[in-house]
Amino acid sequence: MSQYNHKKYTPIVTVDKQDRRWPNKTIDHAPAWCSVDLRDGNQALIDPMTPPQKLEMFEMLVAVGFKQIEVGFPAASQTDFDFVRKLITENRIPDDVTIQVLTQARKELIERTYESLVGAKKAIVHVYNSTSTVQREQVFKRSKEEIKQIAIDGATWVKEGAAKQSDTHWQFQYSPESFTGTEIDYAVEVCDAVIDVWQPTPENKAIINLPATVEVAMPNVYADQIEWFCDNVRQRDAIIVSLHTHNDRGCGVAASELGVLAGADRVEGTLLGNGERTGNMDIVTMGMNLYSAGVDPELNFSIMDRIINVVEKCTQLKVHPRHPYAGELVFAAFSGSHQDAINKCLALYQEGGTWEVAYLPVDPRDLGRNYQEVIRINSQSGKGGVAYVLEQEHGIKMPRWLQVDFSPIVQAQAEVTEAEVSPQDIATLFHSTYLEANSSMKLNGYQVSRSEGMDHFEAEFIHNGNEVALKGEGRGVLEAFIAALSQYLAKQLVIIEYNEHTLGHNDGSEAIAYVQVSIDSKRVCGAGKSRDILGATLSAILNAVAKAI
Repeated sequence: MSQYNHKKYTPIVTVDKQDRRWPNKTIDHAPAWCSVDLRDGNQALIDPMTPPQKLEMFEMLVAVGFKQIEVGFPAASQTDFDFVRKLITENRIPDDVTIQVLTQARKELIERTYESLVGAKKAIVHVYNSTSTVQREQVFKRSKEEIKQIAIDGATWVKEGAAKQSDTHWQFQYSPESFTGTEIDYAVEVCDAVIDVWQPTPENKAIINLPATVEVAMPNVYADQIEWFCDNVRQRDAIIVSLHTHNDRGCGVAASELGVLAGADRVEGTLLGNGERTGNMDIVTMGMNLYSAGVDPELNFSIMDRIINVVEKCTQLKVHPRHPYAGELVFAAFSGSHQDAINKCLALYQEGGTWEVAYLPVDPRDLGRNYQEVIRINSQSGKGGVAYVLEQEHGIKMPRWLQVDFSPIVQAQAEVTEAEVSPQDIATLFHSTYLEANSSMKLNGYQVSRSEGMDHFEAEFIHNGNEVALKGEGRGVLEAFIAALSQYLAKQLVIIEYNEHTLGHNDGSEAIAYVQVSIDSKRVCGAGKSRDILGATLSAILNAVAKAI
């Protein structure tokens, strides 16, 4: 039999729940957030954070706006113990921030935990023990009653430790580790026993944290478990139901979102999803999902580049370029149709209005990004993207007909190089294609006069090094110039399209003109720049003609 055998795995066990309410709910406010970057995230690193890195991460978490931060497992690590002491003795914890520390339900570890917290203004003591079927039966080889007694003893020692340090405002937290692998009625039974010890009140609530320590089911199953728990746990009004999901099935964010719909009040996770195995729940993604739905996440992700810099430096893990909201490429559009749609929507967007831009769920500027990073050019890109880049980077506002002409040139370049075409490369291509084609043709000077309703154009014209006198007349200067060129070249020239604008916002700004000229029925485009519109237009016509002949 092949070792790749799905039959050795058991089907997902669901909750028999006929009265589920969470599918009809929406999230209209942010949950309480707790960052576990410094503990759960740190323990998953190949090289755990150094004390300076932990401090930098802590300060960044404070800047983002976290009010609860799990700072370590002080009883298990001298480094963590010393870090907690540093935060307290150096008064580095803001008054509106509560630190949280983790401990197993063992008396000596709980006592050591309280030693680390001497002098803290307020703190959450987070005690846990594993309750899942597989842990009970195969790891600890204990009965349900014995496992429950471990939780009761741990809760008792936590309460006794707090009573000895009455100057600190304490809050207690209990986690039945591997909650999702625990029989739901038994999980409630264990948590009720802990609540009986702590006797929380609506004014001083305890936190009951329900971890998907290993994600083993679809997120809707987790939501059913959370709703069932909330409906059946004792003293629901005196507890905060907290979630702690992992990403083993790739659904950590979805599980937390559905868990909040099901009644949870609080969410633990890490920035950008660092954590054991496939990672913890990503608070950036969940928070930005709320933000994109018009809900204040109560965390500040406008400093996204700083967040990424600190996380990468402290974890030595690179953020994936396609990471939701944070990745380098998540707002980048290479597809031509996508670029065109984005370009058109951004042109219509009015500052302060409702964000409705195709392919962009949020405004990149809200995360400290800019629109120049949105449209990127490669062989899959189209005219809208090319036009957007030229306008944003160089002020060149190509008309639609010129976009159609120029786009294949950029695409050909991308196919030859087999790489992204940078904004500077695009500008260079534009210049060489439309602005620098008239080296064989040049106007030394020209005069325009008007008589009997006609404009008369005369110029000293250099063609292939030879000086020629151009003369022509027409109903307007451009028609007169075209007539003079047509006569000299013995070709039929007609201006099909014409656009112009300035390249700046002051009197000294250059003008740029774009033309499409038919030369003996062959259409060709050109562009020209000058200090005045007429000079730019004449230059554009010469560039187009030079390209054709």
